[in-house]
Amino acid sequence: MLTQNDLVKFKKLLEEEKVLLETELSELGSRNPSNASDWVPVKPAGDEFGADRNDNADIIEDMQDNNAALNELEGRLNQVMNALLKITEGTYGTCEISGEAIEMDRLEANPAAPTCKKHMRA
Repeated sequence: MLTQNDLVKFKKLLEEEKVLLETELSELGSRNPSNASDWVPVKPAGDEFGADRNDNADIIEDMQDNNAALNELEGRLNQVMNALLKITEGTYGTCEISGEAIEMDRLEANPAAPTCKKHMRA
């Protein structure tokens, strides 16, 4: 069972990670105006499409790399946001599959963990 001090500690860690993730996301993309929880890649500053096919291919490749990174960061941000919501709702630290308590060492390794060790791969 998590204590109030545990919840305060994990909330602080999650909020710090949220700020870091949002900073990283804003360096690679921008929020989708139609869906604030979605991020879209932006063309790197100074890169303009032109007549040179190789330069254009490089720009497209960079944007694809940014999109892959955005997807990974966005997924992690969603996990962090979900964990913060669970703290608010009083369900933080409970495995989404079994309903049992998530082990403390698992939460310390990954404060946004949605499942216990037994269901990590589920």
